[in-house]
Amino acid sequence: MQTKSAQLSAYDSLREGIAQRYPLLSDRLRVIAEFALDHPTDMALGTVAEVAARAKVQPSAIVRFAHALGFGGFTELQQVFRSRLVAGAVPSYRERIDGLRRDGSFQDSSNPHELLARFASEGTVSLENLQESVRDADLKRAIGLMGQAHAIYVLGLGGSFPVAAHLTYVLRRLGRRAILLDGLGNVLVDHVLTATRRDVVIAVSFRPYNPETVQLVPEFHARGLPIIAVTDSLLSPIVHGADVVFEIPDMPEAVLRTMVAPMCLVQSLAVGLTIKANEPLTSGASRLPSSPR
Repeated sequence: MQTKSAQLSAYDSLREGIAQRYPLLSDRLRVIAEFALDHPTDMALGTVAEVAARAKVQPSAIVRFAHALGFGGFTELQQVFRSRLVAGAVPSYRERIDGLRRDGSFQDSSNPHELLARFASEGTVSLENLQESVRDADLKRAIGLMGQAHAIYVLGLGGSFPVAAHLTYVLRRLGRRAILLDGLGNVLVDHVLTATRRDVVIAVSFRPYNPETVQLVPEFHARGLPIIAVTDSLLSPIVHGADVVFEIPDMPEAVLRTMVAPMCLVQSLAVGLTIKANEPLTSGASRLPSSPR
C-alpha cells in the first residue's frame, strides 16, 4: 500500500507529465488537459460520461487523453487522481471557488460593500490555496537561486506589472541589485544581451499571457540564466525551461485578477532571501534614502 507521500508524488508526476505533453496534444485533448488540472476531484470521482460532460467533450476523447498520457484507459488514469484524495489533498482553487458560487457567495451586485465582500472572499481563497500548494522545496530553491545571483532581473508586463514592480521595489529596499524589465525605451532585448549566467530571472505572467514576456523568457533561458516563473498554470508558456514554477491559479472568468496571492509570494521570496543571508531586514533599506509609500 502506497504511503501518502508516494500517492501525492504520483499525482504531482502526473501533473508534470500533462504539462510536458500539452504542446503535443490536439486542440480537443488540450481542453481535457486544462480541465483535468483545474478539476482534479471531478477527474477522481466522475464516470467517463460525467467527466466528458463537465469538460464539454465526447467520452471517447477522455479515453484518448488517457492513452496519450500512456495509460491503458480512463480507469487507470483515474486511480492517480484518486490517490490525491486518499492522501488527504485539499480542494483545488477552482473547486473552492465553485463551492462559493453554489453557496451564493459570488452573486453579482451593484452594492459596493457586497463587491468588497466578493473580492475579499476571492483574495482569502487565493491566499489559502497559496499557503497549501506552494512547496517548501520550491521556496528554498528560488531563494537559493536569488541569493547566488549577481543581478535579479524581474520581468512582468501588462497586468502582471504591479507584482513585478513591487518585487523590484522590495528587493532594492533590502539592498539587492534588482533590474525591472518594464519595456520603457524599447530596451527589453538589450537587457537579454547584457544578462549573464550569474544572474537570475523572475518572470511573472498570467492569462492572457503578455506576448513580450512569452518571447523573452526562452531567450533568457537560451543564455543559461536560471528562471523562476510565477504564473497561473503548469500549461503556461513561461513554464518551459523554468527552474522553479510557482502556480497561482485565478478565479474562472474573473473580470479582474486578484493580485493578493502573487504579491504575498514575491514578498515572501524577497524577505526570505534576506533572512537566509542572515541580514537584518533593515540593513539594505538603511543604505537607501527614505522614500514615501
